[in-house]
Amino acid sequence: MLYLGILLVASTAAFTVVSPQALRFLQTHLNQELAYFTVTDPFLAHVRLGLGLAIFVTVPLFSWWFWKAMAGPFKLTRTTRIWFVLFSCLLFYGGTIFCFMVTLPLGVNFLLGYQSEQLQAVIAVGKFVTFVTVFVLAFGFIAMLPIFMVFGAKSRLLTRKSFERNRGYAVLIITIIAALITPTPDVVNLSFMAVPMYLLYESGIIIIKLLKIE
Repeated sequence: MLYLGILLVASTAAFTVVSPQALRFLQTHLNQELAYFTVTDPFLAHVRLGLGLAIFVTVPLFSWWFWKAMAGPFKLTRTTRIWFVLFSCLLFYGGTIFCFMVTLPLGVNFLLGYQSEQLQAVIAVGKFVTFVTVFVLAFGFIAMLPIFMVFGAKSRLLTRKSFERNRGYAVLIITIIAALITPTPDVVNLSFMAVPMYLLYESGIIIIKLLKIE
């Protein structure tokens, strides 16, 4: 944990140096003009973006450490641990890419659709960076849901039948999580997060069934 913490701090510092280029890329991708309202806003925004990029890059190392820690108490073999690490990373990066390319632009365009001649958006750089990094990283971590479902079934903490019986509760929990993560409570924006989450839940059940874990 100490080494990973040092690595995260060092990575944040390194990515903060290149964060101006990353910020320009985000502005181009989302077609946004940004402003700042305090002297410290630009610096703090670049640090936040550097931290987000550091987390994004170091996920494989944190994933390796996490599943290594789980291996002892839950008797995971080395092969199982490697598969868990591999698919955790694939799901995380797949989720972040999907969010960045599809969900995030749709959400931003929808939210800014309320502009008019009398009401023009002035977006603070700090708020923009926080919104983008939290939304994208949260989507990535949520995309790892199937692997944790498989882990729960393999460790006998939960069964496939319990996942199937509790679909209603799953929908409720998914809706609450999506409402907390998404910036507005409207149905359209919430569905950008909730629908993929439920599909991930169903895919977890299918994967458990294919692996013949009861």
